[in-house]
Amino acid sequence: MPAPTTPAGETAAAPAKFSLKTAIVEWSVVSLIAAGVGAMLATLDKVAPASPPIASAASTPGAAAPACATSTANLMDLPPIVTNLNSPPDVWVRVEASIVFDAKTTPHPEIIAAEIATDELAYLRTISLAQLQGPIGLENIRQDLTDRAVTRSGGKVSEFVLRTMVVQ
Repeated sequence: MPAPTTPAGETAAAPAKFSLKTAIVEWSVVSLIAAGVGAMLATLDKVAPASPPIASAASTPGAAAPACATSTANLMDLPPIVTNLNSPPDVWVRVEASIVFDAKTTPHPEIIAAEIATDELAYLRTISLAQLQGPIGLENIRQDLTDRAVTRSGGKVSEFVLRTMVVQ
């Protein structure tokens, strides 16, 4: 039986047959590549450890104070906030955040943290879902919350750290 021809008059190649040997070789190559990528990703975790949380010099006895301007900065977690948005009202948001404050100028940071959390709740109830969308919207919300925290604390809070935000 003659081989089929194409419209240009060339002979077409016969369809390739399944070969167990070829399948095993291909599977082995893919497995080796996957193992190499996995090993590379595992070493990246060891090479770039997570940065330690900001702590004051007084929190670690016996440790030398770092020679930077933020040696008196502390990080305090705010209570999680769960509330609905202004528009649409059936959309809920959960925010977990922290504040960075100067330990020398803030004798009772828990009072300021409670006031900031209350202000954060009031602010989140006024925004719409459209204001949260996209990276620019998220950055605007973070900046607004930072400005409100600095204003509420009278400048004692230097930064509002937005850890998680879940919109449902």
